[in-house]
Order: sequence, then C-alpha cells, then structure tokens
Amino acid sequence: MSAVLTFEEVAAGYRGRTVLRDITVSFAAGTVTGLVGPNGAGKTTLFRVALRLIEADSGDVRLMTRSLAGWSAPALARALAYLPQEAEAHWPVEARRLVALGRLPHRGRFAPLSELDERAIEDALMRCDAIQLAERRVDALSAGERARVLLARALTVQAPMLLADEPAAHLDPAHQLRLMELLRMEARRGTAVIVTLHDLSLASRYCDRIVVMDTGRVIADGDASSALSDQVLNSAFAIRARRIESAVVPWERA
Repeated sequence: MSAVLTFEEVAAGYRGRTVLRDITVSFAAGTVTGLVGPNGAGKTTLFRVALRLIEADSGDVRLMTRSLAGWSAPALARALAYLPQEAEAHWPVEARRLVALGRLPHRGRFAPLSELDERAIEDALMRCDAIQLAERRVDALSAGERARVLLARALTVQAPMLLADEPAAHLDPAHQLRLMELLRMEARRGTAVIVTLHDLSLASRYCDRIVVMDTGRVIADGDASSALSDQVLNSAFAIRARRIESAVVPWERA
C-alpha cells in the first residue's frame, strides 16, 4: 500500500531539547498503525511535527510524496485530521454543530454549510454510531458518547490521514472496543490511521502494525508478535508479559 506520511531521519524538540532522534518511518493508506511507548517516548511530538505545530530540526517529512513544508495551511488541514489527546468538549453546543467544525477547512470564511458539507456531517455521525446524539448538548454526553462525537468531527474532514492521540484513554472497556472498531472501519475505507495507545492489548488486537518508540527513537516496527516481543517490552517498558489464554482481556462488545 502507498505511503501517505513519511518521516526520514527526522529530529525535533522544544527550545533546544531534542525529543525525536533520527526517526525514519512511514504510514500506509488503509492500515491502522499503533504508536506505543512509555511516557515521554516522543509519540505526541511526532504528531505535532506531522501537523506542523512544531518544525523538524533536521530530516524530511513528506505527506503524499510532497514535502510538508510545501503544503499551505488550508490544504494541510484538509489532508490531516486530528483527534487530540484528552480532547475536551464541555461547552453547551449541540453535537451536530460540533461535528460541523470538521468542515471548516473546506469552507470559505463565514460561508454557510453546503449540501456537500451536510452530507459529510451526516455520514460521519452515522459511521460513528452517533446520529442519535446529534441534537443533544455535548456537555450532557457521557465520556463514551463524547468520544464518538469527537471522532465524527475528525472524520468529517474526510482527510486521507487520521492522527488519533490516546483516544481510548478514560473510556470504559466497551467504549474502548467500540472506538477501536470505528478506527478499523475508517482504515478499511482507505484512510491511513495512526493511533497512540498505552493499552498494549488493544494495540495487539486492533492494529495492523505496531511502531514502538522509546527515548525519541523507533525501536520496533511490525506486527504484534514481533513489535511486542519479550525483548522489546523489557527494553521499552521494563515489563514482562504473559501470553496465556486465562488472562482477562476485553475482547468484544456483548
């Protein structure tokens, strides 16, 4: 499958402090890539470089074969959808209006929603099983309902690349499974999905590929069996894992 986002020997950081070191990795269309690693490994920083919130100190980042620096801000906003970490939405606005914000990159300033915008909003709400929430206030939704609405806002962009930063955090097991199912569905539509996760069981079940980061570097890249090997888990997380059938792992929604 073709690469949508590519990093080549990228270094980046904040105020002289290097966080990413010599990152070379690419992300393909139609796949869910799990980005895992301990706190401070550089996962969110990698997202910030991709979103051009910070500039790389060295190396090259390409989006669909074109250097990231060559993209205008509006074009980049249409090409990269972002679901931020700990996304909050507690203001008293209807869910449909919140989801409609995802169409801003496609509209002129102060332009009303077009028929195409309305169809994109309806489609995203349906795909996220959130159509019944459309008229409800976001501040009255549960955490799981709000997560689906926020994902719908990201999907409304209709971008070829979706970056989801810890979307399963703070959700109960059933809502975690539903969210990961939705991300897989989006990948089947051809989107390149990158999701950062701390839950290794979710990563191993739902991700086509897992990239493990530690101290700003990629230390493993492959399927769950290779990327989450005993050696990698010990190196990155200082843990040992048991792979036994009697382990309690949320597997599917009842």
